[in-house]
Amino acid sequence: MRTCEQLIRALQEGAYDHIFKTLYAPDGNEAAMLQAKDRAVSMVEAFGKRFSADADVALFSSPGRTEIGGNHTDHQHGHVLCGSVNLDMLCCAAPNGENVIRICSEGYPELTVSLDDLLPREDEQSTSAALVRGVAAKMAQMGIALQGFDACMTSDVLSGSGLSSSAAYEVLVANILNYYCSAGLDPIEMAKISQYAENIYFGKPCGLMDQMGAAVGGAVAIDFADPAAPVVEKVSYDFSQCGHALCIIDTGSSHDDLTDDYAEITREMGAVAAHFGKQFLREVDEAAFYAAIPALRESCGERAVLRAMHYYDDDRRAVAEAEALQAGDFETFLALVNESGLSSATNLQNIWSVGAPKHQAVSLALVLGKKLLDGSGAIRVHGGGFAGTVQAFVPNEKLAAFKSGMETVFGAGKCHVLHIRPMGGCMMIS
Repeated sequence: MRTCEQLIRALQEGAYDHIFKTLYAPDGNEAAMLQAKDRAVSMVEAFGKRFSADADVALFSSPGRTEIGGNHTDHQHGHVLCGSVNLDMLCCAAPNGENVIRICSEGYPELTVSLDDLLPREDEQSTSAALVRGVAAKMAQMGIALQGFDACMTSDVLSGSGLSSSAAYEVLVANILNYYCSAGLDPIEMAKISQYAENIYFGKPCGLMDQMGAAVGGAVAIDFADPAAPVVEKVSYDFSQCGHALCIIDTGSSHDDLTDDYAEITREMGAVAAHFGKQFLREVDEAAFYAAIPALRESCGERAVLRAMHYYDDDRRAVAEAEALQAGDFETFLALVNESGLSSATNLQNIWSVGAPKHQAVSLALVLGKKLLDGSGAIRVHGGGFAGTVQAFVPNEKLAAFKSGMETVFGAGKCHVLHIRPMGGCMMIS
């Protein structure tokens, strides 16, 4: 039993500093560690004020994720490389002895989900309540005896950044239920549960990469040949020793009204696969694809051909990137990231929308970033593309100038320096 007051005292006395250093300051940044600890104390205090200061509380964390390799390869059952980052959703929770989940999220209205009613609700689509209900429903379907809980949470996962705040939220709820229900689920099982909630309850037909990145932790190579049973391998590489900073640049451009752009990529890749009587490009022999290009130009269009070319090349690159990191060959990894970025621009063509040709913030960020890197590091579009963010690996000695140069154009605070954290969603402290 640990009350709010007891947990706060333990946090302030440094009993768990090693956990905060691991999750939030792998580079030894003392200020970042102290900031994370203060944030945790604030959540425990908030829980005590809203729910019960005498409850047996615990702290949970679920990270955002960054796509490192494999741009738009997952929906064709290909390979990806992703990693969890030090931006997360942090939560103080305790069982409430009721058949209800109550979550008070900083900056949002409190939500309540009854565990007696776990059917999808049309009026809840695209809401946090849908994610909570969906995670609980899937666990109930698996025969897990659910327990209600109360929680206060906060998030610094950047909205619209491609870091997947929805996956972080789902994985957080899954971890809380897993702990309080003594379910014994592993990270991959919790990722699948989270994907179910997003697909069926939230109403977004996402792949499994986002949830895997948030649930497993560290750098993770995933083979989606069988999406129901993906092959997941942790990549043993310490990014804190690579001499480069991971930056996510928020271009300030919106993902609104880009649904058709994203759908066209899937549709066109699918049309190429259908030419061979297949559903996904993973099922189509690459040599047969290249031999059929003259016919594919007529039946599918040349952009579809180029996008298929990107799939085959980036699918290989995602594997090669993981192998390079595993071997400690960061220079080869950087070269592959740059190749991926070029392919996304020229073949995949997801750095600006044909529906808004005057708005090319991602293109501008890529060109400006390449100029600032001056032949070093690596830069590429991040996530779905067309708008949003750019990812760069910046040599430490160039970081200050790179950040200043990007923020001069895109605004103060728009270049975020992140770390790959070694743990996915977890119960941090009980």
